[in-house]
Amino acid sequence: MTTTLFAERALLPGGWARDVRLEIDAAGRLGRIEPDARAEGAESLRGPLLPGLPNLHSHAFQRAMAGLTEVAFSAEDSFWNWRERMYRLVARLEPEQFEAIARQLYIELLKAGYSSVAEFHYLHHDRDGRPYADPIELSLRLSRAAREAGIGLTLVPALYSHSGFGGLPPGTEQRRFILDTDGYLDLLARLHPALEQAGQYLGLGFHSLRAVTPGQIARVLAASPIDGPIHLHIAEQQKEVDDCLTWSGRRPLQWLFENCPVDERWCLVHATQAQPDELALLAASGAVAGLCPATEANLGDGLFPATDYLARGGRFGIGSDSQVSVSVVEELRWLEYGQRLRDRRRNRLVQAGRPAVGAALYQGALSGGAQALGQPVGALESGRRADLLVLDGADPYLANAEGDQILNRWLFAGSDRQVRDVMVAGRWVVRKGRHADEEHSARAFAAVLAKLSATS
Repeated sequence: MTTTLFAERALLPGGWARDVRLEIDAAGRLGRIEPDARAEGAESLRGPLLPGLPNLHSHAFQRAMAGLTEVAFSAEDSFWNWRERMYRLVARLEPEQFEAIARQLYIELLKAGYSSVAEFHYLHHDRDGRPYADPIELSLRLSRAAREAGIGLTLVPALYSHSGFGGLPPGTEQRRFILDTDGYLDLLARLHPALEQAGQYLGLGFHSLRAVTPGQIARVLAASPIDGPIHLHIAEQQKEVDDCLTWSGRRPLQWLFENCPVDERWCLVHATQAQPDELALLAASGAVAGLCPATEANLGDGLFPATDYLARGGRFGIGSDSQVSVSVVEELRWLEYGQRLRDRRRNRLVQAGRPAVGAALYQGALSGGAQALGQPVGALESGRRADLLVLDGADPYLANAEGDQILNRWLFAGSDRQVRDVMVAGRWVVRKGRHADEEHSARAFAAVLAKLSATS
């Protein structure tokens, strides 16, 4: 059965087009796409049509602690004491709670305009650090939460074995994360058929250079049958850079490019502390810089040098990471605003032939996000998955905008409330700003927060 849609305004790979007719097959893939067409026999969409945006970096469970760490205990508050609060949450989570948090987050992401997510997953064991009876218990909880919410999922299980560079032994607070290389490869082998059956995707993840050894990276890359994306936290904090220099004499990005075959499969998350020579390596490799501006600001990480990186032709995408924000608008807006504040200039993240900032941001995040997730999304073109975002055409800002003005209006003068409809794989999951399961999910999420608060 073919579904046919009609959009008066749609963002196609070549730019904005009018009166676009789109066909979607029974498998949820886009077929024929025809501009300057007629609406007869098609469902008419109620606003501008965009490809749904991929979210390339998420730690779903951290949504439960969003907003709770904004209390100053020291003039030196940083990522490292935020991490202590995160460890306390991890120590209390049960599988049912973990799943409820993830389902609620994924619904919130859909309502904000994300249609797919890469879940960087490193919480593997029970509260005592022992494997569950099914070692992929928590991974399967994430898979089920994504299916129930209706969001496209790339699960990126992370290998996490050590507490610091050079293979330092892990701390007791990290016991739920820890896998050795054999355990990680076994987890991948178990997950691959389960996710494939669910229509979901699997990637490789190394938590960070401080959490794995060079030998582990080499062995996983050689032994894993997975040909999906490869994700890694890197160069997020200055302490990480200093510790890497002490261990190896090289900065994290320098070490990585000298010792690993970084290419288009890789997504390097944060890279906040990148220097000019490292930006050149990252851009030339074809890898994606995974930027999470709201989280990076919240943690005091610093600013990724995005202006210089884009000038070198670098690829990027955005993620919600610690979930202090689940908003497409906030992430893209603050990616641009951070560069403006640093440079004391306006309109920084533009590219040749693309002077509208909103369009450059959105198109860049579409392309880089799709690459980092390894999913056939990110554009309205034949053969891609039908992941669609319809903005509210009744909104006065959008109703009176044309072409790239639409994205500029939404991203710099709008909010999540202008997200009207979201489709994933040919199925509407948000209509008129609502998700069918949002009330049930919110009640379950509230109950989890209440229980966690009572035991904190």
